[in-house]
Amino acid sequence: MTKRTLILWDIDGTIIVSHGAGVRAMERAFHQQFQQPCDLSKIDWAGRTDSWITSEVLRHNQLPVTPENIQTYLESYLSLLPVELANGQQGQVLPGILELLETLHHHPAIVQGLLTGNMRRGAQFKLTHYQVWHYFEFGAFADDSPSRNDLGPHAQRRARELHGVEFAPENTYIIGDTPHDIACGKVIGAHTIAVATGNFSLAELETHEPTAAFANFSDTSAFLRAIGA
Repeated sequence: MTKRTLILWDIDGTIIVSHGAGVRAMERAFHQQFQQPCDLSKIDWAGRTDSWITSEVLRHNQLPVTPENIQTYLESYLSLLPVELANGQQGQVLPGILELLETLHHHPAIVQGLLTGNMRRGAQFKLTHYQVWHYFEFGAFADDSPSRNDLGPHAQRRARELHGVEFAPENTYIIGDTPHDIACGKVIGAHTIAVATGNFSLAELETHEPTAAFANFSDTSAFLRAIGA
């Protein structure tokens, strides 16, 4: 069967929760590099990219938003992230995700990749820690653009290059837990599937009119029906 359906996953709040490992690494990295305290709770970072967040933290703390400062900050963050993941006691793969990833992985018509605000190395650290990195051959990441709405075409291009298939927007599904995930799917004309396992309730997500919305992904059959598989 020809691959025809493209599934693009967000990570944090959608596949896994690390209970603050990324935030702690970001805050520690800022203090380490710039000798100032950092409080990410003052920034609306949910659904944003790591490169956007670092710029916003610099701006919020009245430091120059230069490529050098952004790169230094991100490199420090990525060096600290594995430590914080190892220190986290409550992180987990979210309900139903393992069964769903495994089912999609073996479906003959489906390709799944990532569309995430994480840097690629950060995504690999997180998903390797939770033992699900091997489900994803490609993705679009914060390395590609600080704007989440720019990431869809990067993921589509990599899917096409890897599988030799042009995945039509009507056969593409963006999955995430924030309004930003829904918005970036709509930008490329894709279907959007929202899940209320992050910081937004099901009712809040539904106001942004995703194609489908779930409280969680514990019902694999319901998800497959939503994507027509």
